[in-house]
Amino acid sequence: MQKDLKELHVGVLMGGISREREISLRSGGNCLDALLERGYRASGIDVGRDIARVLEEAGIDVAFLALHGRYGEDGVIQGVLEMLDIPYTGSRVTASALAMNKVISKQIVSYHGIPTPAFRYFSCHEDLKDPCEAAARELDFPVMVKPCEEGSSLGVIKVEDAAGLGEAVAEACEDYEQVLAEEFVEGDEITVGLLETARELQALPVLQLVPAAGYYDFDSKYQEGMTEFILPAEIPDSASERSREYSLAIHRALGCRGFSRVDFMVDEDGVPQFTEINTLPGMTDTSDLPAQAQAAGISYGELVERMLLSAFLP
Repeated sequence: MQKDLKELHVGVLMGGISREREISLRSGGNCLDALLERGYRASGIDVGRDIARVLEEAGIDVAFLALHGRYGEDGVIQGVLEMLDIPYTGSRVTASALAMNKVISKQIVSYHGIPTPAFRYFSCHEDLKDPCEAAARELDFPVMVKPCEEGSSLGVIKVEDAAGLGEAVAEACEDYEQVLAEEFVEGDEITVGLLETARELQALPVLQLVPAAGYYDFDSKYQEGMTEFILPAEIPDSASERSREYSLAIHRALGCRGFSRVDFMVDEDGVPQFTEINTLPGMTDTSDLPAQAQAAGISYGELVERMLLSAFLP
């Protein structure tokens, strides 16, 4: 398979028009370099609204997706590639859309009996007064206010008490159409990377994150030195094993393909509480998935090659 792939033209799709454009360019540049170093015929493609025309002119045989955020992770670019009959890496349209929406993914995860913090959803097109008052009564504080469809921890606000909830939701609604407030779980923040082949779905070593800010926000993710990585995670073996089992179940329940990364907070009872799943994880120098792969003995180049192979999974 690898020999045949090296005869194909691989387009690394990066950049895009989401708020995570600069991070995507970093991920895409790293992935492109890795593919070239391993002998692939690859080129970078900066994604804009003219992407359908650009792809047709580029004449690529397979798309390597290094996009983050809206229009890249939410099924939009996947739909374009389906229409153009171009194989692409990672999850397909439906799984991408489901995973990108934090409310829907939490509802699906909860349906399958996997713990997730209590939350309330807000539509920013409606009057927020009554929903915020109801949420303030029903949720335990502190809570995390976050956009429903955004990655890289963008737009996340920690609210310490009920008095600040309405203001935080209103602030988030200035930039986003849908917002949720999720109970903050005091405990260890962990993430589990998954890699899939035609034969198996593999859970990588559990990574524990210790951000200087107290929670894993945008700066903690992408500024060097802002977060300590502990690999393997220093949590009870039972919590580690359960988080890996949950991750495999979540990946399958959402219909994901190829690879993903699942995030949890481990509560005081040692129970991993699902917070979100990422179907196109970051591939920068400070990203989680490459670190977890390295801990499993998988180099960055090999990881990128495995991700490329996902384009040809069923």
